Amino acid sequence: MNVMITGAAGGLGRAMANECASRGYNLFLTDINEDGLTCLKQGLERQFSVTVTTMACDLTNTESVDKMLDVIDKHGIRFDMLLNVAGMDYEGEFMGHEREKLVKIVLLNNAATLRITHAIIKRRRPGKKFTIVFVSSLASMFPMPLKATYAASKRFLLDFATSLRQELKRQDVNVLTLCPGGMVTTPGAINGIKAQGFWGDATTNPLEGVVRNTIDRALSGKRLYVPGMLNRILSFLGKIIPSTWVAKVIYWRWKEVSHNGSAS
Repeated sequence: MNVMITGAAGGLGRAMANECASRGYNLFLTDINEDGLTCLKQGLERQFSVTVTTMACDLTNTESVDKMLDVIDKHGIRFDMLLNVAGMDYEGEFMGHEREKLVKIVLLNNAATLRITHAIIKRRRPGKKFTIVFVSSLASMFPMPLKATYAASKRFLLDFATSLRQELKRQDVNVLTLCPGGMVTTPGAINGIKAQGFWGDATTNPLEGVVRNTIDRALSGKRLYVPGMLNRILSFLGKIIPSTWVAKVIYWRWKEVSHNGSAS
């Protein structure tokens, strides 16, 4: 099986790459962090008997993506699975950030994800089942003051993935959306979880387990994966409680977290 992973040098991307390599899948890994890709490739090839190809790419830049696709086509690489991991966030008040930093969230989380998904579906292995995973977030289930752009971008991915799944299911393509709560992936994520106290710990799930279950569910044809019972309860409540109430509660909670110094 040939798998492409975007955002592969980050915490979740690295965990996805490690899980896929442990299953014997060949990997094409991309990230803007070239040094991180090189280290990851070396580690995976030492530990597993798989082929690992890496190429640094700015997914928000059309020319950079086209250059990567030219390399893929030159070597005739065709894929069985695409894991859309690349994404970013800046926490804090909307007017507290520079305009272009906020726009960059949408460019990477949404526009770049659409760009690479469209390109790789065209490069699926002929006659074989194809699997796509979109990494959304538990934040996609709610209006999220102080994380407004991020949450909205993740809601876009959730709705887009649901629609795309319906379009492509007769073509033997399965689309799964992962909507995790907190995950221990970076120092910033760890600090954010700690700042939230009980709720941070309660909504956080072990990274390795989330990754393993995500791939298992995607391959078995599932549509949505919200890790953790509490997170599934919260996502259900988000559907039945008026959104204005939810926004007020979330604003109050994140404002307290911001005062503790976790939001920037």
